Amino acid sequence: MKNIFKRLTFGILLFASLGSFGQDFFKSTKPNILFILADDQTFETLGALNNPEIHTPNLDKLIKQGTCFTQAYIQGSWQPAVCVASRASLITGSYVWKAAQYSEKANNADKNAPKNIPQYTVKRSTPAGYWPTYMKAAGYETYMAGKWHIEKKPETVFDHLGTIRGGMPSQSEECYDRKFIEKTPDNWKPYDTSFGGHWQGGKHWSEVLCDETIGFLEQSKKSENPFFMYIAFSAPHDPRQSPKKYVDMYGLDKISIPESYMPSYPYCEEIGAGKSLRDERLAPFPRSEYAVKVTRQEYYAIVSHLDDQIGRIIAALKATGQDKNTYIIFSADNGLAVGDHGFMGKQNMYDRSMRIPLIMVGPHVKQNNKVDEFVYLQDIMPTALDIGKAEKPASVDFNSLLPLATGQTTKSAYKAIYGTYMGTQRMIRTKQYKMMIYPKANLVRLYNMEVDPFEMHDLAGDPTYKAVMDELYANFKKLQTEVEDPLDISSYYNKYFSNK
Repeated sequence: MKNIFKRLTFGILLFASLGSFGQDFFKSTKPNILFILADDQTFETLGALNNPEIHTPNLDKLIKQGTCFTQAYIQGSWQPAVCVASRASLITGSYVWKAAQYSEKANNADKNAPKNIPQYTVKRSTPAGYWPTYMKAAGYETYMAGKWHIEKKPETVFDHLGTIRGGMPSQSEECYDRKFIEKTPDNWKPYDTSFGGHWQGGKHWSEVLCDETIGFLEQSKKSENPFFMYIAFSAPHDPRQSPKKYVDMYGLDKISIPESYMPSYPYCEEIGAGKSLRDERLAPFPRSEYAVKVTRQEYYAIVSHLDDQIGRIIAALKATGQDKNTYIIFSADNGLAVGDHGFMGKQNMYDRSMRIPLIMVGPHVKQNNKVDEFVYLQDIMPTALDIGKAEKPASVDFNSLLPLATGQTTKSAYKAIYGTYMGTQRMIRTKQYKMMIYPKANLVRLYNMEVDPFEMHDLAGDPTYKAVMDELYANFKKLQTEVEDPLDISSYYNKYFSNK
């Protein structure tokens, strides 16, 4: 009887004690996940990654506190809005052309699409599930705010929503009518709130989104469940607007012209990135060095403004006492050229458009660590499932980054990177080479990435590289099958060499 009484007393005391710390105990059994997604941010926009021109102290600090994946890529797009394809692929975990099968618009002719491009047909199917629903099934409370821009309604897959914005910020036509003439007054000012865009509503959209994120962090500390937060900024997507103090941080005399600068790209129309494309209308043709410098000034400014908002979010996470049990993952939906190879947008296969920042911080993640292996943006989705101890569905094509981030392995699952853009561009990237195929232009391009990282010296016309290109092409065909790419490019590849 005495032993029974002791056990009963212990049980009562334990139950009572759970009232004070039990909620935190159960919540701590699974870590929180804070995913922050930028819009149009290329891999070179981080001070800690050898860009002394840009000021990103908060992202630089994350790099020191965690692991940075320096060779992170996207797979491209089936339409001019690259972000739509990237986000659809991310939210389903499906390769780009499989994600296209879930879209009602993948076969429709976009008004910005190039004319007379090689034709293909995307079959229709339904996704097996979505990232937030998998997280919810694993016991997570899910929250989303910011840019969504895919066909699935966010309210059908998330528990809680902040303010949602569909696509790019609305803006006035002045953004597309800039002359970029040195020492001549400009009709556009990034800090002029009357132009709308990120300033629509009177307060910069990045600040609004940051405020909402901090508000949910305050609420989440009272929850019994761990959180999964999907925070999608519209910055640094154009219109590249920020408060004046951020623009003033970047004097034009301190901004370099990119190594890959050229006034115009000779095949821009054939590859679907010409004068009619919205992104390319942001600066006149041909691109002047002055136009590129001003554009980069405004791009760097909005990135620095975004960096400050990320700093505020991280400070709030720490203030709520949840930082020690939270994984922070930062990345972007695609890169951006901003003068690279004569482009302003991201509808091309060059690294500045295809390659993105990817940073991961959290329990057991190696600190001040750089991983130079190939990974994809969409690997973040199965990484979150891995963190949450959720089983990876068979429909998810990508791979968890956790083994690389924690040092369990040093090798990526990907030997090569696949790239695509509608019916006008295809690409394969290995550690040494990148090969691009332009079907409409009847052109193949080859770059030795080890000695030519800015992709300026095309080797495709050198017959001594034919064997290299044939091997790349054979591997590319395997990748096409894997991602269910509907375009048969065999005739275009063979025609290029038959014309030599």
